[in-house]
Amino acid sequence: MDMEEQAWIRDAQQGDALALSKLLQKHYGLLRSYLLSITLHTQLAEDLTQETMLRVMDRIGLYNGQSKFSSWLITIATRLFIDHQRRRKRERLWQEQELSLRKLRWQAGIRQQPWSDALDALGVLTEDVRTAIVLKHYYGYSYEEIGEMTDVPAGTVKSRVHNGIKQLRKELASDEHDA
Repeated sequence: MDMEEQAWIRDAQQGDALALSKLLQKHYGLLRSYLLSITLHTQLAEDLTQETMLRVMDRIGLYNGQSKFSSWLITIATRLFIDHQRRRKRERLWQEQELSLRKLRWQAGIRQQPWSDALDALGVLTEDVRTAIVLKHYYGYSYEEIGEMTDVPAGTVKSRVHNGIKQLRKELASDEHDA
């Protein structure tokens, strides 16, 4: 890191907007190029670059000089990218689950089979919580048996069932209010 950059960092940490601007301009190309390389998507790289710059503006005071400034920027950008990927994965899983639930509802209607609000409410739960509830309350397995089946401690199963039931009650109560 050159002396000029160190001065910009110091001044930016003391609230100098011009120094912060110069610092961000100096690293913008490097950051955008890095994000383009890992995202392989121009718009996403642009968005993450902007988000990283905003994060740096908010947290410039947290930079401690332990690593190069560019390394600090890349660390922030990488974490933002990882968070973005996790959100996308959760959204994709939710969409797949929602589509599957609609298909099941439709198939039940075609076959003139009953479909309860409880089944809709179960669809809102995460798979691990839904599995624990179904095994416990629909099939009567003990927490210990469910733990063995799902390879998690019995206490975790009990917690999933408890929290899932609370979530189901809320879901079913909100459905009653909506009706």
